[in-house]
Amino acid sequence: MRVIAGLLTAAFFAMPAIAQEAPIQNTIQSQLNAFVADDFATAFTFASPTIKGMFGTSENFGMMVQKGYPMVHRPADVTMLELREVAGNLWQRVMITDQQGRTHLLDYQMVETPDGWQINGVQLLPSPGVGV
Repeated sequence: MRVIAGLLTAAFFAMPAIAQEAPIQNTIQSQLNAFVADDFATAFTFASPTIKGMFGTSENFGMMVQKGYPMVHRPADVTMLELREVAGNLWQRVMITDQQGRTHLLDYQMVETPDGWQINGVQLLPSPGVGV
């Protein structure tokens, strides 16, 4: 009985994140689509106020993405993975395959604003090592 209660409690607390999954994934995919089109002004609209304040202009933001996140600027394939809550923040994991066929895992921190879900930061996760 305790196991069932524990599973139900876990499912209940996971529901807010699951309910936001589609809008969050749409925000990320829309920004990626804008990058592919070199539409940095539109891509910048999906950034949170904090990110906008850091870069000031869509041109500065676009230059940072081109140089620091080339796999985001020109992805060959994008797969949305799990959305999870960590310390009250929502993080969407995304697997991106670049134009050279390399796979990258990124975590997108998302914030809800009056303009909808926006990207508050992206972390490039370390590549898993290849072992024997």
